[in-house]
Amino acid sequence: MTRPVARTREAGFTLVEVMIALMIFGMIAAAGVGLLAFSVRAQGATGAALDDNAALNRLVSIMTADMAQAQDRPTRDVAGTLFPAFSGDRSAQPILRFVRGGWANPDQAPRATLQKVEYRLTAEGIERVAYPALDGAAPLPAALLVDRVQEVRVRFRYAGAWSDTWQGDERASLPQAMEMTLVRAGGQSYRLLFLVGTGAPRITDDANTGQQAPGAGAPAGVPASAIDAPR
Repeated sequence: MTRPVARTREAGFTLVEVMIALMIFGMIAAAGVGLLAFSVRAQGATGAALDDNAALNRLVSIMTADMAQAQDRPTRDVAGTLFPAFSGDRSAQPILRFVRGGWANPDQAPRATLQKVEYRLTAEGIERVAYPALDGAAPLPAALLVDRVQEVRVRFRYAGAWSDTWQGDERASLPQAMEMTLVRAGGQSYRLLFLVGTGAPRITDDANTGQQAPGAGAPAGVPASAIDAPR
């Protein structure tokens, strides 16, 4: 006579245990997704801040070089209208117009070493426009320097006094310094300071050939600029 085989109890999880495990897994997954999303947003904000800082540094570098080499040389447009050597007005377009020296000519092309440049405020931002010749030439394509600019304010300093506009006067064609205040789309405000005409020799343009007149000397001075923290 054979004895009956005893059945062993099978091990496993109950439905409640499985549901609790799934709930814990879902909470961990949700926390991981939230952390990943936060990291992506932080990376995007950091990249945007770095791009903004780079754009401001680019604007400061280019304007410092342009302002330091400003020259006393009036120009004419394609219609023959005469413009002063340096003009600036925040309510005008362009905001700034002047002639700078030191235009590099590595190919030794038959052109001047002086260049007329303008700074304009458009819907895109602050643009720099250069001209291939000082008189009677159409502008080259504009270069966007900094975007998302809502407002630009400029002031000009000469003999210890500030003015909101500059068209030159009987005392001088160039101001001694310029202050530019930028208000960006996010409400940040930046104040930029530039010295004018301190970093290049005085050059007289001989029939747009770019020859330096005898006796033209370089005044002492170093171009300077500063950026105030956002307000």
